[in-house]
Amino acid sequence: MRVSREAATELEEAASWYEQEEMGLGERLINAFEEATEMLERPNPPLVPITHNAAELGAKQLILHRFPFSLVTIERNQAIIVVAFAHHSRKPGYWRRRISP
Repeated sequence: MRVSREAATELEEAASWYEQEEMGLGERLINAFEEATEMLERPNPPLVPITHNAAELGAKQLILHRFPFSLVTIERNQAIIVVAFAHHSRKPGYWRRRISP
């Protein structure tokens, strides 16, 4: 399992914003992300297919339960790559350019 630079940056920015809103909330977001990445390393992670063009590229998502974010993933060479840490209110598929067919 690998996390792209863009996804890591999105996590850092979101954690910083949440921390400014409430002390400790940014840390809880990071913990939720880490728990999700641990799930990705287990057999049969709870990934949900993504629709439209991204589905053709094999993109799937793991939805966080406590925060409005998903880890957008692809599988390459039998490894899962997190290509985006996407907030649910962002434009759908904004991260598609990060996936090469």
